[in-house]
Amino acid sequence: MNKKGLAILLRSKMRPLSPVSNKVMQLEQAPLEGNKVATQNVSSKTQRDLGEVRESMNSVISMNKKEILDTALSEFSEGYFSLSQENRHKLLLVLAREYDLNRTQVRELMKQYIGLEIPNGDGTDEHGHEMEGQLSAFYRIERNLRHALQPMYAVLFERLNTHPGGLKFLATVRADILCIIADENIASIRALDSYLKEKLITWLSPANLELHQITWDDPASLLEKIVAYEAVHPISNLIDLKRRLGIGRRCFGYIHPAIPGEPLIFIEVALMKNIACTIQEVLWHDPPTPECEATTALFYSISSTQPGLAGINLGKFLIKRVIHLVMKDMPNISNFATLSPIPGFMQWLLSKLASSERSVPIFCENILEPEEERALVDAFGDSTAGKNGMEVLLHLLTSANHEWAQSVRLISGLKPILLRLCARYLLHEKKRGKALDSVANFHLQNGAMIGRLNWMADRSEKGLSQSGGIMVNYIYSLEHIEDYAQAYFSTGHIQASPDVHHFIEVISYSSLNHNFKCFGL
Repeated sequence: MNKKGLAILLRSKMRPLSPVSNKVMQLEQAPLEGNKVATQNVSSKTQRDLGEVRESMNSVISMNKKEILDTALSEFSEGYFSLSQENRHKLLLVLAREYDLNRTQVRELMKQYIGLEIPNGDGTDEHGHEMEGQLSAFYRIERNLRHALQPMYAVLFERLNTHPGGLKFLATVRADILCIIADENIASIRALDSYLKEKLITWLSPANLELHQITWDDPASLLEKIVAYEAVHPISNLIDLKRRLGIGRRCFGYIHPAIPGEPLIFIEVALMKNIACTIQEVLWHDPPTPECEATTALFYSISSTQPGLAGINLGKFLIKRVIHLVMKDMPNISNFATLSPIPGFMQWLLSKLASSERSVPIFCENILEPEEERALVDAFGDSTAGKNGMEVLLHLLTSANHEWAQSVRLISGLKPILLRLCARYLLHEKKRGKALDSVANFHLQNGAMIGRLNWMADRSEKGLSQSGGIMVNYIYSLEHIEDYAQAYFSTGHIQASPDVHHFIEVISYSSLNHNFKCFGL
């Protein structure tokens, strides 16, 4: 083993050879699942007193002497890292409440502003001197209002952003803020998060980010982070890592100058002849397609390295830049697609089935069509006597160790049902007018269309638990990407192929009649 491989192996927590693991976070799922992310860069020094760190924070905000500001910033960041999680939360509550904007001053300025009379243009000389005099009062109060509407903690964030290591530190601070929000609904903390998120979006604009192709020739310290942060399909060993960076594969990451040697987000690409139907084709296809014969760039994993950047859509810009770069370097590539998980499907489906089991018939929604229900009950009637189709489906999907996925008969019987319901979930189940599934929402808002549902595409424990093994191809077409994104943003309209729509064609009269009976009509 060469020195680089040994370094990566020793400094990374390598996972056993396995398609997937249940212990990794997924970028495309709900941000910060449970917000139990371990704090990074924790100081090994003895924990400092909360009051001491609070005082250093106040010094950073209030001091004007630039020559000692760097020292104060270093002292505050070191002190913050030394705090326990509980004391960090206490400090952030102090920051949100005591260093907010001065609302008394804002109200007074607003009263002055309302009291001004808007000039109408009459009674002025040819140079408009009188109007300019009246407008000057507006300009002065508006300037003062803009200043007053800036919270005091804005100074802290701005100064940290210019301090070495400050941007990554702010990402850690936001991760801690998100932890508080997950546990408690505190208005001042939500306002603190909103302000910091807006600043991070500005500081992390695409103009400030470098697109870097990650290869085996990169330093071991960078490759170690790829292994550690891969969130969708964990890298199992050094051979797996080298394969993902080798022939027929590409890996690109966004790097910010303030956080050198560590991508904020990275995407893995497989160069293939056709759009893959299963994850096995991507991760364990040997040998890979010769690059000169490839026509498709398949995005199979997008991972973030900073939990504190949740909700900041760096992936949108990353995908578009990678598409343009691949097209420039490989003119033979004409198709761009993903092979994506559907993390929320099974949770949604099981909640529907469980709700039906608890409800009285008049309130139930039978999500099965009559033919599906009859076939399901007939096929598995021996062990499900007296149960309706919804109860049978719930029983099968909650079986220990996904036993249904080990039976050819059960797989065949469930395939049309789960594919239809999955199409319904992706196309029709929404939250605030947007796709309920987090991965779908991510790709749709970036201008993709739903191309194809793939049955038994991920047979891993994680894949079966999330979506019954179903994966989806999202298609990116440069010709339509902006139009699709705009339509989704403005109306929530979801573009999908005829194959996907076919799963949920208009329900027949008999189906409607069946559902009416379920409601006692």
